[in-house]
Formats: sequence, C-alpha cells, structure tokens
Amino acid sequence: MFRDYCCCLFPGRSFDSANEVDRNPVLLVTGLAGSILHAKSKKMGGFETRVWVRILLAELEFKKKLWSIYNPKTGYTESLDDCTEIVVPQDDYGLYAIDILDPSAIVKCIHLTGVYHFHDMIDMLVKCGYKKGTTLFGFGYDFRQSNRIDKAMNDLKAKLAAAYKASGERKVDIISHSMGGLLITCFISLHNDIFSKYVNKWISIATPFQGAPGCINDSLLTGVQFVEGLESNFFVSRWTMHQLLVECPSIYEMLPNPDFKWEKQPEILVWQKKSKDGNTVVELERYDSSTSVTLFQEALKSNELNVHGKTVALPFNLTILDWAARTRKILNDAQLPKGIPFYSIYGTSFDTPFDVSYGTEASPIEDLSNVCHTLPQYSYVDGDGTVPAESVMADNFEAVERVGVRAGHRELLRDETVFELIKKWLGVTDKKEVYSRTSRVMDLYSAQ
Repeated sequence: MFRDYCCCLFPGRSFDSANEVDRNPVLLVTGLAGSILHAKSKKMGGFETRVWVRILLAELEFKKKLWSIYNPKTGYTESLDDCTEIVVPQDDYGLYAIDILDPSAIVKCIHLTGVYHFHDMIDMLVKCGYKKGTTLFGFGYDFRQSNRIDKAMNDLKAKLAAAYKASGERKVDIISHSMGGLLITCFISLHNDIFSKYVNKWISIATPFQGAPGCINDSLLTGVQFVEGLESNFFVSRWTMHQLLVECPSIYEMLPNPDFKWEKQPEILVWQKKSKDGNTVVELERYDSSTSVTLFQEALKSNELNVHGKTVALPFNLTILDWAARTRKILNDAQLPKGIPFYSIYGTSFDTPFDVSYGTEASPIEDLSNVCHTLPQYSYVDGDGTVPAESVMADNFEAVERVGVRAGHRELLRDETVFELIKKWLGVTDKKEVYSRTSRVMDLYSAQ
C-alpha cells in the first residue's frame, strides 16, 4: 500500500521496504475518555470485559464495573466492585486502545464516527510509511487517575523506551491530544532527563494547559454527555457519568487554573431564591475560581449512589482537590528541555463553554443541591467546543508554531488541515506542497 501511495505522489521514483523505517518513531497519546478500558475479573481467571467505550449495555456495565471511589491512601481511584480491576488493553502496540473506542462489529458496520478516535490519524501515518510496532505506537491509560500518578508515569517511561529501542534507537516524536498533553507536561516536570533522552519533538493538539472552565465546572456539578442525539439513548447517561467524574483526580486537575491571568475570570452563576428580612428575594450569586469550592461543597453535600446494595456518599472531594492543587504546581513548573521542538494546534471558531449558569431569575434555585439536577446555560468564548483557545495557547513553552484550525475538539483528530500540519512538522511530505496548503490555512485563519 505504501509503495502505491508513494508512487502516486512521486511518479518515476522507486521505493522499497527500507524507506518504511526511515522515520523517527511516533507515539500517539490520547486524552480524557480516549482509551478503551476493560474490567478484568480477579476471580474468573482474569476474564476481561470492555466497559469503556461500549454502545450496547453501556449503562449497565458502566454502573456495575466502572463506578469508582478515590482511595486517599494510595492516590488511585478504584472500582467499587471488589472483584474488578480496570485495565487498558495493550494490543497492537498500544494502538488498539485508542483507535476505534468501540470496536464491535455493529459499530464498524454503521461506522459510528464518534468512536473512531485516533483511527484516521493512524491510517494517515501508516500511509506515510510508519509501521506499527517499529515506528508507530499508541499510549492509552486509565483516564480516571491523576495525570501524574506513578503508574501512568512509569508506563509512559516504558513506552518511550520501547519505541526508542524498536526503531533502532531513534528518538520519539510525540503527538498528544487534549488531557494527554497534561500527562506529557507532568512527565516533563517530573522526569525531565528521561524526556530529553527519548523525545525528539512534541506536537500538542487541544491541550487544556490552563483548564477547561465551562466543561469541567459543569462536569463536577451535573456530569457530561459524550454522545448526543439518537445514539445517546444507547450510551452512558449524563448523571451516570457524573457519579464517576466526581471521584476522578484527572477532572479536578482540569479545573481552571486560579493563578492564570484569563482575559476574563471564569465564573459559575446561580440564580438563587433566598429569604431576607422576612421576604423572599432572588439574587444572582457569582463564584470564581477561588470561591467555587463553596458551591461545589454545598451542591454535592448529599450526593450519593447505590451500588451492590450499598449506599456510597460522593460529596465534593477536598482530598482530591488538594492533590490536584499539587498537580497544578507540577504543571506550572514544567520546562521543556532545550533542543526539543514544540508545536501546538488549537481548535477555533466553535462556541466553547466558559461561564456556566444555573436557574433563571424567573425560575431560581431554592436549594444548592438542586444545581446538580439543573440543565446548565453557558456563555461562550472561541475554541474547539470543549477547550478555550486561550487555554491551549497558554502553554508556557517556546513553541516553534501555534496554529488555529477550524475544527471541534475530537474532530481535530481526523481533520485534513491538522494532518497536513503534522506531516509538515514530521517532515514526511513534499515541502512545496505542504507549504502552499499550510499557507492557505494560516491566511484563512488570520483573516478572521
């Protein structure tokens, strides 16, 4: 296939298999909810069941196996099912877990685009001559956990070393998406020497370096719906997802950075009914990054779930918040080693949640616990629909290039403009062709 592809691009030029390995290895690092997760039985000989992502029986399996609670003694979020261990499949050199997130026959038959995650990018890189297991690898991980948790750091260290060795000791080009960029940033901060030893360059796509205010604030209060429209009836519900996220350090680590100088500080607004001097009044309460903890505590103080015949309290977790604050310092302190190029792609031209509001003046919130069962209203800024462009651009690194692309958060992984930029930065296509196309993209963007 590669021979035919190259001959079309370069008529008259011959290619042989040696060219396929004439590449630095690429490691694709996924983001939040971007890895297949399996529930591994501790009793049934290690039998594994896919619990994320799945379309059929999604809600049932999610509640049974994936609902979790944070263990402050270990720092890990653990399944409430004592017989279950959550693992990431390592098939196909790590690529299987980040390719098609529900690889069932029915999903492939109807080609449900929403779960085709890194699939198109993997195909593009293979066509450019990358070979799975030699110059192309994937890194999926348990996205419930902290971005700096020991297992993730050790697994990434091992993956970089494996890619380096498999490619004949060539340094690795990292392409990360979304929260995966925060994991890479933590690795840089905690293991700078190892990053310098194994990494050639880093291409970051849609990393929420300073947080994702609207989406994350609302996720902790009401949850998130990953699939919209008709398909949502077959997927995990918003509230079911909420009951997992409230115990996930990774979510707390993407709260808006309180030390970042936003163009406008993100807020949570609540229209609240109160009694004052014997009269009922309606007031608009505002919570910024420094005061929102009060709202989270009040709104979630009675939050609980029933699982396996037990009631489990799930209030806003101050222990996780403290852990996340220490992660934020690690992120803020990260310094890219000298000589390693950094490139950043951010989504633009999409309404992206920033401030989030609950209730209205005509229909206010009487008790703050009701916030968790109220549909949010947003004010928007420019971004990819999930992460504000302002957050992605504030990486605190010396970038070779930062480029805005008109695409949504997940759509960036299959966008042709993004592919052109990646090929340009990896140096795997004709420079004249890439230059002209990229120039048009930049001109279009700068003309906004």
